[in-house]
Amino acid sequence: MPTLRNVGLLAGTALLVIQATSHAQVASPPVPPPPAQGPVPAPLYDVTQLPAVRGVVRQFTQTPRGDIDGLILADGTEVKTPPHLSSEIAYAIRPGNTVVVHGLRAAALPLVRAISITDEATKITISDGGPGPGRRLDAAGGAPTVSSGRVRMPLHGPEGQVDGALLEDGTVLRLPPDAYRAVTELKPGQTVFAEGPVLTTAFGRVVEVSAMGTTPDRLEPIAPLPPAPPAPPPPRP
Repeated sequence: MPTLRNVGLLAGTALLVIQATSHAQVASPPVPPPPAQGPVPAPLYDVTQLPAVRGVVRQFTQTPRGDIDGLILADGTEVKTPPHLSSEIAYAIRPGNTVVVHGLRAAALPLVRAISITDEATKITISDGGPGPGRRLDAAGGAPTVSSGRVRMPLHGPEGQVDGALLEDGTVLRLPPDAYRAVTELKPGQTVFAEGPVLTTAFGRVVEVSAMGTTPDRLEPIAPLPPAPPAPPPPRP
C-alpha cells in the first residue's frame, strides 16, 4: 500500500510534468532572421551632372511649424530643401559639417534649389523623391509676441521670392506665402520688429510674421498680394 509520503511525491512529480508541458505549449518559436534585401535601385537621373556647391553648414532654416526647409552655408549661400525631407536632413546633416549640394543655382542670388545633399562627415546622401501622401504643413500657432533683431540676410522661396529673413541671432522670420513687403526692411544690417507666433526647436527659433516694422510701436500688418486683374474678353469676330 502506498504511504502518504509516496502519494505526495507522485503528486509533485505529476505537477512538475504538467507545468513543463504547459510551458512547452505556450513558448513561442524562435524569430526567423529578416530576409536579405536586394540592392537599392539606382535613381533614374544622375544628379551629379547638376552644378555642385560645397560649403560648411552654418544653420538650418525652418517653416513656422518647425520643419527644416533649407540650410545656410558659412559663405551666405542659401540652400532650399523641401519640408518633407526635414527628418532625413536632421538625421544626416550636422551644423559645422561640410556638404556637397547638387541642384539648380539662381542666376542673380546666392541661392541653390537642392536636388541632393551629401554630408562629407556622415557620408549620407539625401535626394528629393517628392513629398509623401497626406503631408500637411500647418502653422505652429501660439500667442503672438514681438521679436526684434538685425537682419543678417533675406531668405527666399524656391522661385527666388523673398519670404523671410535670417536675423543675426539665428532667428528665422517667415512671411505668409501670399504676401508682399518692402524689401528695404529686410536688408542686411536693418533692425526689424516682427509680431507673430514663435516656435523654438532644437534647430533654432522661427517666427510666423503677421506684422512688421522698424519700431515696436509702428507695426504694420503684412498685406496679401492684390488679386490678379480679370483676363480681357476675347475679341469679337
